[in-house]
Amino acid sequence: MAVLLALVVTALWASSWVIIKFGLEEIPPITFAGLRYGLAAAILLGLILANKESRSAAMRQHRRWWVTVAGYGIIFVTVTQGTQFMALSLLPAIAVSLILNLTPFVVLFLSVGLLRERPSLNQIGFILLGVVGIIAYFYPKDLGEMALFGLLVTVVGLLANSLSAVIGRAINRNRTAPALVITGTSMAFGAAILLIWGLLTEGVPNLPLISWIYIIWLSVVNTALAFTLWNKAMQHIRAIDMSLIQSTMMPQIIILSVVFLGEIPTILDWIALSLIAVSVLFVQVSQARKISSNQTEGSQ
Repeated sequence: MAVLLALVVTALWASSWVIIKFGLEEIPPITFAGLRYGLAAAILLGLILANKESRSAAMRQHRRWWVTVAGYGIIFVTVTQGTQFMALSLLPAIAVSLILNLTPFVVLFLSVGLLRERPSLNQIGFILLGVVGIIAYFYPKDLGEMALFGLLVTVVGLLANSLSAVIGRAINRNRTAPALVITGTSMAFGAAILLIWGLLTEGVPNLPLISWIYIIWLSVVNTALAFTLWNKAMQHIRAIDMSLIQSTMMPQIIILSVVFLGEIPTILDWIALSLIAVSVLFVQVSQARKISSNQTEGSQ
């Protein structure tokens, strides 16, 4: 049941890319991101307030914890999600997904300096394989100015996502608060800034009913519910298995983009995407196995 829940979450998260592309036809990107995560944060904060244990855990945190969580929310929600929505308004979903799926590579390098976790030779080898795939995917393409700007925005999102992964790991490793409290409070900080940013730069949009359906579905189902199910699954599934399940997102996004968005990769694109998918998968599995081994040694 836990594995099924986790797979359902990956399907929901993969479908978000298609829904976002549809929604961007009417909704400005930053405002779209702010509304999605603002509503989701409101739902999660409501769950925290309704649960005595979560409420008590939030109230007993010290000032330094709140500053760290606020910074985490700004990086993970404001910067990462804001740039993702901007990138999807400029680039095909497959290209954005490809770049953001390189997060495990960047996390490994950031972990060297921030968490003192050194990558193994196998991990370095798979990273080089992924680099070959990136070159094969982008090198033959004639990119215009908007596409280049979209790539730059996506790379910023990649770096922010990677940094937030390291910070999030450090926060959760301390286990000073439940995952729901960390997720809800950090998302609230990040979403508030996104909303202000969107309103100041894009104005107040006049949205049709279908746009609000996109926003509500993404907020309630693909964010609040999905995060809750994912955290529930993590209580019963090993880290290495969660990485395997999470790695299914990239092929799901590609398939959904082909079917619903008409983004048809060439043969060379398929080869490049396969190389990147394999390299990311094995880097994730290797890293998860390493974390599981360290946790086992620490409990002995």
